[in-house]
Formats: sequence, structure tokens, C-alpha cells
Amino acid sequence: MSRPRSKNPFSYILVSRGDIMSRPRSKNPFVCQNKNCSFYQKEPGKEVIKKGINHSGKKQFLCLHCKKYFVETKGTPMYNKKMSERKIKQICKCLVEKQGIRAVERTLHVHRDTISKLLDDLATHASAMTDHLVKNLGMQSYEVDELWTFVKKNKKILSPNAKHGLEELKLRYLHV
Repeated sequence: MSRPRSKNPFSYILVSRGDIMSRPRSKNPFVCQNKNCSFYQKEPGKEVIKKGINHSGKKQFLCLHCKKYFVETKGTPMYNKKMSERKIKQICKCLVEKQGIRAVERTLHVHRDTISKLLDDLATHASAMTDHLVKNLGMQSYEVDELWTFVKKNKKILSPNAKHGLEELKLRYLHV
């Protein structure tokens, strides 16, 4: 018995006792990254589906509203980086431990210009994140600093709703 073809190329068709039913899409935390899309970074009503991997091995997504592709790291400091995420985390740990750029260069065998560019990207992203929290939530910059300190200390104590909100924030803006 052959399966009937769907007019929508993105839906998966199941045949069950002669009835045709679409499988519901799995939830993914990603939102459209196209600034011209009406669903740009909006959760309700989004239509974003997984669409394979790109040539560099990153997961690729498609917004069904604007038909634009984007990768999972778009909008994060990891976007367009040729270095592995593991190596970037090592660099960040060394910098947090107060090692200088040249010391990190010697220990991890990464050129100092690459480290400087990464540090620049991380600082830009942190500044944008703080601006977003200050403008959209009406917080003061010192409150944002206290928020991150509180979250780091009390991750285990947070309520399920707060944990969910924090995870959404991390996925959307920090890619942690």
C-alpha cells in the first residue's frame, strides 16, 4: 500500500486505518533570527523546524513564515567561529582565571589575535544582553549584575517556572 503524498513538503504523514494525520512537530527552543520576519524572536505562533546540518556541521533550522534558514548559534558569541565550543570554553576559563592573552596563547596554542577577537565578541554580546534586560525588563544595570550572581549561586533552589524562564533566556541569548 503506497502512502498518499502531502501537498506540504514539511509535514510528515502517518497512515493509520485509512485516516491521514499529521505528526505534531516536536518542541524546539529556537525562534526566527531574521530581523525582517514578523515572528523575529517571538515564541508564540512560531513555525521553526529542524532542517538538517550545514557544511560546518551545525544544526540548521528553517522559519516557515519567512522561509529563511539559520543555524543554532546565530545570535550568540559562537556564531561564525571555526574553533570548537570546547576550545572557546577553555579560553574563557583561562581568561576568568586572570591569565593574560599571551599566557592563554602559549598554553592553548591559539593566536593572540583570535583570543582578542573572541574577547571582543563576548564583551559585545554581554553588553547587548545587559541592554536587553535593562530596556525590556526595566531593570537597572546593578540589578542585572545581582541577578546573574543570584542565578549562579541558587540554580538548584529556583522554582520550575523560574528555571524554565532562565533556560529560555540562556538558549535565546547566551547559548550556554
